[in-house]
Amino acid sequence: MGNNKVENPVTIMYEKNIDFLKNELAVDANFDVVHLELDYGERQMSLFLVDGFGKDQAITQIQRELIRLKPTDLEGKTLDKLMKRYIPYAEIESTDDLDHVVDQVLAGPAALVVEGIDEVILIDTREYPIRGPEEPDTEKVIRGSKDGFVETLVMNAALLRRRIRDRTMRVEYISVGRRSKSDLAISYIGDIADPSYVKEIKQALENIDTDGLSMGDKTIEEFIFGHHNNPYPMVRYTERPDVAASHLFEGHVIIMVDGSPSVMITPTTFWHHMQHAEEYRQKPIVGTSLRIVRYAAVWASLFLLPLWYLLATREGLAPPALNFIGAQEEGTVPLYAQFIIAEIGIEMLRMAAIHTPNALATALGLVAALLIGEVAINVGVFSPEVVLYLAVAAVGTFATPSYEMSLANRLIRVALLISTALFGVPGFVVGVTAWLLMLVHLKSLGTPYMWPFLPFNALALKDVLLRTAMPLKKQRPQAIHPNDPDR
Repeated sequence: MGNNKVENPVTIMYEKNIDFLKNELAVDANFDVVHLELDYGERQMSLFLVDGFGKDQAITQIQRELIRLKPTDLEGKTLDKLMKRYIPYAEIESTDDLDHVVDQVLAGPAALVVEGIDEVILIDTREYPIRGPEEPDTEKVIRGSKDGFVETLVMNAALLRRRIRDRTMRVEYISVGRRSKSDLAISYIGDIADPSYVKEIKQALENIDTDGLSMGDKTIEEFIFGHHNNPYPMVRYTERPDVAASHLFEGHVIIMVDGSPSVMITPTTFWHHMQHAEEYRQKPIVGTSLRIVRYAAVWASLFLLPLWYLLATREGLAPPALNFIGAQEEGTVPLYAQFIIAEIGIEMLRMAAIHTPNALATALGLVAALLIGEVAINVGVFSPEVVLYLAVAAVGTFATPSYEMSLANRLIRVALLISTALFGVPGFVVGVTAWLLMLVHLKSLGTPYMWPFLPFNALALKDVLLRTAMPLKKQRPQAIHPNDPDR
């Protein structure tokens, strides 16, 4: 690697190098750190690797090649001969920094120390445990590809490369975390993405000072984008390579974290979280209808409960056509308390469903239907209307494409319900206004969160509300300042 100013350089003294590596890698204490003592071409050699990462076939083949060495084969430029002639592997490099060797071995590559050479050969023979690129559960489509991102960074980069063969596409590596040294990659298309966004994200990642990424990509989001007290997501998560590729073509930047099956799309707006791949797998008119229904479901999940409570408890607000609104059979618990209790009950059921084994999921569903439905109404805890409208709001929550957005909307719904219950019409109006102002003031990498609604852009808003035919989409989104605005 050519850096002579290092704290612990590789020396010509073979035993000293071995002692340092054995001590730093704690070979005697770690059962999974392997140290192979070898002797090829009358030279002592040592191979260090982590057992779980080493690709047995590759290591065995390398040893088969080295065993053929004769002393004369290693005379002269020994390092060059080994790397260019005798070690049959594509991903190979050398370093003169022993600390770098330790970091690399713990990350997966194998380190070969050779007597008489003042550099260590690093061979990337790692093979992480990996599952197949299956379709993600949260972003299923009827038509379209059935592959999804996995927990391995290299595989995820390959899934993007499969769809984008642009020579200006970049996948740049970054290591984050003093102790974890987690592998990250940012991907973008150089001719399209705004260089200022790329630079800002790189600097933000390099400035992260923490022991490790305990929660992977979510930790990265919190370090880069802040807004910790705001429930709305500042990036869009996706597990679909086709969705990530389509955003790269628009000029977005993708952040991938090793160990996470989802990638982060940035910058994003409120409306990015409302779109789904299924809309683009159908005809434009069908996609538009799907989008309108989805928007209606999302707005229902936000405003239906506080609006119904307002009209049900304030006489004269509802027009004659909506006179049916109101609790026909009031329960023993006040209306607003019924909603709060039911919201907590649904959240408990959601958490229980996550932790319940599949074999018991049906039993959980039966218990939920009996307790929250029939029994709760019969004993007078809930009125039938509360169960009905809460069910509609819950369906709207589940219809939200972005899981993070659905959780944020749920919190806002409860806050609006409480403010409406406490202050009536003024509470509802002030609550909605405060919610809208909060979103308007949000920015992701300088991109207004509510664009193109505020600041207003008629053409872009039309594209948000309606699924435009692809041949008619001539422009990339202006809000993310693409280098090439024309498609």
